[in-house]
Amino acid sequence: MDPYGFEFSDDFDYDSYEEFMAKYLSVLARRAKKWNDLLDSKKQVTKNFKVKRYVRKGIPSEHRGMMWATVSGALELRDLNPDTYTKALSSPKDDDIINSINIDIPRTYPDNVFFQNMDEGHTGSLFNVLVAFAHHNKQVGYCQGLNYIAGLLLLVVKDEEVTFWLLTKLVKDIVPEYYTKDMRGLLLDIEAFGELVKIKMPEIATHVDRVGITWPLIVTKWFICLYAEVLPIETILRVWDCLFYEGNKILFRVALTLLKIHREKILAAPDLPKMIECFKEIVRDSLALNCHEFMESIFKEPGSLSKVQISKLRDNLQKTSSNGESH
Repeated sequence: MDPYGFEFSDDFDYDSYEEFMAKYLSVLARRAKKWNDLLDSKKQVTKNFKVKRYVRKGIPSEHRGMMWATVSGALELRDLNPDTYTKALSSPKDDDIINSINIDIPRTYPDNVFFQNMDEGHTGSLFNVLVAFAHHNKQVGYCQGLNYIAGLLLLVVKDEEVTFWLLTKLVKDIVPEYYTKDMRGLLLDIEAFGELVKIKMPEIATHVDRVGITWPLIVTKWFICLYAEVLPIETILRVWDCLFYEGNKILFRVALTLLKIHREKILAAPDLPKMIECFKEIVRDSLALNCHEFMESIFKEPGSLSKVQISKLRDNLQKTSSNGESH
């Protein structure tokens, strides 16, 4: 298994993994020293260009949970709302929510040793976090996909209350309206992504359209799980480092990069079944596994991509949608 408790699959590419880890361990050691020097000299980390650069190069595992909670604002939210987690856990419960959570928990990372014993350790904590979240955030309640996100947060953070606040921060501020009943924010972002592909990679947009596959079919799981259960674990964690610091434009950068670096494979897929297979392969190959090079790519391959550009695309799509409905 890997350091996070995930068991390797039967078809796991050990050669690529060992080749990658042989290089990556020296990167981790170098980054850990730089982070230790940074954190030793600061009582409190504030957002600035240096910290952003450090985050993009990867947060060491021993500092990751604390940094996610700090740079996202989750700790500040917790401190402003003391006892919220405890109260949410002890409040009257909705039976439908409890049943939905109980159905999903055994499906959460069955390949991870920390989630294989029901009512013990991480599984019990995951239940608590999801129940507290659903009853505190009544607009969202419980939505499939949250179990994967909360589960991975727990593996990294190892603290129920901080996980609860990180999940709250994600759902309310970083990916708003992704987990509501109509999933309006998610659907809008997938549409915006399709528009970005037309702008940045028109030949891929044309080919995908010709083959007859739709962007929701390809990227819904990517976005709603924030690449959990999609990319290799080390790569997911590096993506989340940047997601908590820079917001959800990172989701777009990752998706655009996957398309850009696999352009030839995508254009060579002649029909719908082959295209679906292609998109399954590109998130698991050696390029996705090498998280350090992959993360460098997401800030180069898509070119410029600002929050303003994404907001304008969303606004235009909303106006188009509203005009269509009014007619």
